[in-house]
Formats: sequence, structure tokens, C-alpha cells
Amino acid sequence: MSMKDAYKQKIEAELNLVQAKIEEFKAKSKVYAANAHIKYIERVEELEDKFEVTKAKLKKLDEAGEEKWEHFKEDVESAWVILSKALKDAAAQFKK
Repeated sequence: MSMKDAYKQKIEAELNLVQAKIEEFKAKSKVYAANAHIKYIERVEELEDKFEVTKAKLKKLDEAGEEKWEHFKEDVESAWVILSKALKDAAAQFKK
């Protein structure tokens, strides 16, 4: 075998290793993308749950008579604070 052939085989073997590493990175990127998508879905579902809780508490406030609505006001405000914080946190996370 000539030096040229030996050198060519060496470079081809190294290229094969690099190609295998690239394929490994591609596979890992798919896993990372899937994980990111799962986290996104979970975060959106969490926001929807908090939204529904806030909406339900507001409905109770609305259904309360004029003399009792103040009783529900604190619940609505508390739910709103939780929802607002979750929304800000999600927005910050999705910017990354």
C-alpha cells in the first residue's frame, strides 16, 4: 500500500468518525427539541389551569350579591397574582 493510499484511508476513517458524531448530535438535538416541546406544552397547560381557576373565582364574585362580593374579591386577586406571575415566568422562559 502506498503512502498516499494509507493517508487516504486514515482520513476516510476519521471522516467516518466525524460523520458518526454528527449523527449522534442530530439524534441528541431531536431529544432536546422533544423535551423543550414537552416543557412548552406543560407550561401552557399550567397557564390554562391557572386561567380557568381565576375565571371561576371571578364568576363566583359576579354571582355573589352586592353585600357578599367583597368576600370573593381576595380570592380573585390572589388567583390573578398567581396567574400573572406564571404568565411572566412562562414568557421569560420562552424567550430563551
